[in-house]
Amino acid sequence: MAPTCAMRDGHNLEITSDAVDTVNAIKGKIWDAASEFDAGKDKSKFRQYVDACDRVKAFYAEQHAKQTVEYNIKVRVEFRNKKRARMSVWDAMEMLDTLVDESDPDTDLSQIEHLLQTAEAIRRDGKPEWMQVVGLTHDLGKLLHFFGSEGQWDVVGDTFVVGCKFSDKNIYPETFAANPDSYDPIYSTENGVYKPGCGLDNVMLSWGHDEYLYHVFKTQSTLPEEGLAMIRYHSFYPWHREGAYAHLMDSRDHKYLAAVRAFNPYDLYSKSDSPPKPSELKPYYQKLISKFFPEELDW
Repeated sequence: MAPTCAMRDGHNLEITSDAVDTVNAIKGKIWDAASEFDAGKDKSKFRQYVDACDRVKAFYAEQHAKQTVEYNIKVRVEFRNKKRARMSVWDAMEMLDTLVDESDPDTDLSQIEHLLQTAEAIRRDGKPEWMQVVGLTHDLGKLLHFFGSEGQWDVVGDTFVVGCKFSDKNIYPETFAANPDSYDPIYSTENGVYKPGCGLDNVMLSWGHDEYLYHVFKTQSTLPEEGLAMIRYHSFYPWHREGAYAHLMDSRDHKYLAAVRAFNPYDLYSKSDSPPKPSELKPYYQKLISKFFPEELDW
């Protein structure tokens, strides 16, 4: 019997569907391909803290002295019980534009320029839309600076684990001598209040923009778990760059580590790119934002 039109259409539809599934599977793997935009960059010029200016050194001295277990418990309670603002993602970017990160030795650009640099580098490398959005939004947690923070020390800078011994892989590790937890009989031990292999979901990182934004986005976005991990851990340099705190990881954290390492070049090495023009890029990124976020978020 000759195939009917309906039979042929059904067969063609199946072939098309299989082809779409194949393309989507390939696209889903693109995010963890090696970055290409930074191939010609001199990476030795980034994160040079030995020769950093006094502003950066003073920031880390204050951060390391004040990020205690007691403070981290207090601020997390306040986060759950406090309403801060309601606005769109782009409005949040524009609000952040007045902040210059005191912990960053690599750039003096405004925050919106850095966010667009990161997103554009990801876009040039052909990474998926959700990863471009992660690049665009990853530092929006710095809005904490305007929401009653005690200073930049509880907003920006590298993050680290509190509640156990401070790793010597942290920036300026000697400055932790001013932190009272360094002398606590429990907090100063290798495992502290944690069990080996407990998983990073079960430890407290020093409070700042990473942790804050993760909690804002995890219930108000459709970003995949890899994207949320990029946001939550992108400043956790002693872990994803230096290998510290590995004894606290569980099996899921290895997947998150790969995600953060895939994202890190775009965050770090895009800072030497030419400043972008927000007005020209706004239409493209507003369209992308609408795919992953509601019109307004609770911050």
